[in-house]
Amino acid sequence: MSAREAEVLALLGDHLSNAEIAARLFISVRTVESHVSSLLRKLELPDRRALSRLATASATDTDNAAEAPARPAPTRPAPLPAPLTAFVGRVRERAELAAAVQAHRQVTAVGPGGVGKTRLALAVAAELAGGFADGVWFVDLVPVADPARLWPVVAAAVGVGEQPGRGIEETVSAALADREALLVLDNCEQIRDAVAPFLERLLTACPRLRVLATSRARLMVPFERVHPVPPLALSGGDESDAVALFMDRAAAVGWPPGPSVAAGVVALCEGLGGMALAIELAAARWATLGLDGLTAGLSDQLRILTGGARADDRHRSVRAVLDWSHDLLEPDDRALLRRVSVFAAPFTAEAAAEVAGFAPLEPSAVADGLGRLAEQSLLAVAPSATGTRYRALETIRQYGTERLADAGEQTDTRSRHLGWCLTAADALTGPNAHKADTSDRPVRFDALADDLRTALAWAADRAELRADARRLARSLAELAFARKLLGEAQQRYEQAAALVGHDAATTIGVGTGADTGAADLRHAAAVAGCRRLGDDAYRLHRAAADAARRAGNTVDAGRDLAAAATVAYRFSSEFAELPAVDEVADLLAQARELARGGGPAADAALGLAEAAVLADAFGAIQGSSENSAQQTVERAEHAVALAQVAGGPVAESAALDALSGAQSWAGDPFADAAAARRRIDLLAPLPPTPASTHELADALAMAAGTALGVGRLPEALRWGGHLAEHPLLADAVHHATSWLLITDALAGRADRVLAGSTGFLDAWERGGRPRSLSLGPAAASVAMVHGLRGEHDARAPWLTVVDLAGTAAEHRYGYGAVFDAMVLLHHGDPDAALDRIAPAPEEMWKRVCWVWLHWYAALRTEASVLAGHPDARERITATRTLVTGNPVATAQVDRAEALLDGDVPRQLAAAAAFDAAGCPYQAARTRLLAGGDHATAGRTALAELGLTP
Repeated sequence: MSAREAEVLALLGDHLSNAEIAARLFISVRTVESHVSSLLRKLELPDRRALSRLATASATDTDNAAEAPARPAPTRPAPLPAPLTAFVGRVRERAELAAAVQAHRQVTAVGPGGVGKTRLALAVAAELAGGFADGVWFVDLVPVADPARLWPVVAAAVGVGEQPGRGIEETVSAALADREALLVLDNCEQIRDAVAPFLERLLTACPRLRVLATSRARLMVPFERVHPVPPLALSGGDESDAVALFMDRAAAVGWPPGPSVAAGVVALCEGLGGMALAIELAAARWATLGLDGLTAGLSDQLRILTGGARADDRHRSVRAVLDWSHDLLEPDDRALLRRVSVFAAPFTAEAAAEVAGFAPLEPSAVADGLGRLAEQSLLAVAPSATGTRYRALETIRQYGTERLADAGEQTDTRSRHLGWCLTAADALTGPNAHKADTSDRPVRFDALADDLRTALAWAADRAELRADARRLARSLAELAFARKLLGEAQQRYEQAAALVGHDAATTIGVGTGADTGAADLRHAAAVAGCRRLGDDAYRLHRAAADAARRAGNTVDAGRDLAAAATVAYRFSSEFAELPAVDEVADLLAQARELARGGGPAADAALGLAEAAVLADAFGAIQGSSENSAQQTVERAEHAVALAQVAGGPVAESAALDALSGAQSWAGDPFADAAAARRRIDLLAPLPPTPASTHELADALAMAAGTALGVGRLPEALRWGGHLAEHPLLADAVHHATSWLLITDALAGRADRVLAGSTGFLDAWERGGRPRSLSLGPAAASVAMVHGLRGEHDARAPWLTVVDLAGTAAEHRYGYGAVFDAMVLLHHGDPDAALDRIAPAPEEMWKRVCWVWLHWYAALRTEASVLAGHPDARERITATRTLVTGNPVATAQVDRAEALLDGDVPRQLAAAAAFDAAGCPYQAARTRLLAGGDHATAGRTALAELGLTP
């Protein structure tokens, strides 16, 4: 660690921002960023917060540290792939390509298959890795046949998950926007049309990112610098790179060539055009054929070169060697080579036997055949967590695919591959899979995923395989969801619905109950809900209604329309463009007509939609303010009663969410919190389906918020911790940790708030600066902590974030009033605090106060006492009745009354009550207000919390 890095680390321990560190050390903000990235790499720590903790470890309150829940951390770059053989030669090419990457934003190493592009790119990336503060990511595009998979594959490689409310394209661009890193994209040619717009968008959005791509043809993007990769150098005779590679690989098979054959090896390498793959394949035969055999075989083959008039000499040289190597194989090994080309990912011997083991090849002979192909360098072998796996280099795999078509075996082999994929997917998703240990399920899926996608792409285009394709799409959707690949899960559920036979869609009779994909579309809508994509959820519920109607299931169609109407109001903040109020009202009317009297489940769906649309139980953006609180509660209670009859935990949880909101608007936060807790009790035992997962994440957020609303800070921390650890939010730190920030801020734990604020802000920025009922308060809580610390310059930017992350009305009269009043009272300005919270709680619109009602009322009462308001005692009496049962608010009212009466013992009793309620800030402030020696203890306690008296 350099001296400057040590200085930066020390200032990180003081919780200074990059701008503050730059000003303190008289360096640029970018230089600070580089030092922070270097420290993370050298100390092998996951994030900035970990650096701050390291710098201040001795001062950390161990009790508070033990209480703090774990929060998600970003993923660091994985090590570059380590080739099993040494990199030989290419000194000049390495230097030139490295210089090009350092000088240009995007460099494409171009050359024919087998020339050595991948090995050269890996060598250069390893050499340059130390010069990129955020490291190097390697993305292998060989398994990617579907252009739509490009962004998700890159996201997985760089460790970026989906952000709620945004597409994976936006998420990746935002995550890499400020990264100083090198992205290596290998084998771009098969999806070149997708790579070009990908690079144009990514490089525009990420000014510090550089890309090194390998491709057989240039990518045609504005930033591109093309770097042709030539064959291995032949100049220098037996000292050339080409000969050096041959000698190295020939020695590896057990018979190093001696100097007496040097001239013959030079001629051989010249005949192979210096192509790296061709040389390696020839060297693999050295031990069995010797120079004479190699020269004779290749000379004969090179006289009958194939590849067509458009293929240049380099392409034809590789094809010639592949043809020659293929022709030297026994017939069974030829069949095996071409048949295993259908595997998109490394495969086991067992898988190969099942797919390739049919006449004339016996399944029992497959394992030996794989070994022989590996000995000839036609297959690579690598150990894995699930056993030895084999893989063909992409050039050889493409060659095998051509041979498979020539042999007329493509349909048979791919059909067997499809069957193998279905069986493997069933093993991970079927009834027996859920009974077994699933700890290795992610690893097994990752090893299988590319083959599932390849098989699905092939089967989906064949009418006779539509049923199998649909079954595979459903399995892939379920597995992708379990792996938190939410975008793909939604895509696959929609694909499964689209794979319903066209004939079925046109010949279904009314009342037949045939399957037209409605269930798949409902699952897709639930996944869209998990992604916070309200527009998609709304669209998919409507599509499910159309599918149900085509099947003659009018009741189900009505339920789906009711669900669409509910989504429009319940999750209105998650829409990019809200549907018109009249449109949703019409959906509800249609739903009533179709589903009325359709049974308990239909009644429950209609009851919830009516509570949402007619009574605005969820406090929607477009909701009416004219509904009385009592009417809203009655509608919500009716929805809960109907859901209980229907017997579905997810439906009952949604109805309880409506009741929770209604009770909040009615000024009953205790009933609000109780309803939220009931939701978790219902949902916790359920398997993690898209619908239950979406519902549980929402329930945890509501439980944390409503517990905070009634002063149960330890409970709020517990639910907030569960939310932060929820796998659905692993890549959405802003959503995951918002309630933890708010709770810690109100408790006064400044160190934890400031430590968590960096990750929150980074994630919020990368997530597209969304608004929500928790993000605005979370930002306001950080601003409040800076205000309590007297850091007004640091507070100002956070207040700007508040304006963007929340809504003006809520900030003015809800959480903003609470946090601002706390800062003003802390600094001894009760008059200004009283002005900030002047309106009586009952005067404000139902959405504004929400979980802040008790905090608002108690602060207003205290400010009235300290400001000498003539109605102070009446306000104490009224507020005491309102907050009875809330330990924090009750202690605050007790303190206000004790201050009004000058009763120091009662003030100290209030301090003890704050301590018992988990609110050390108010306990310390109470002792400060008590004066004398108590004030000294209060100042000490505030300092220990990281706050100024």
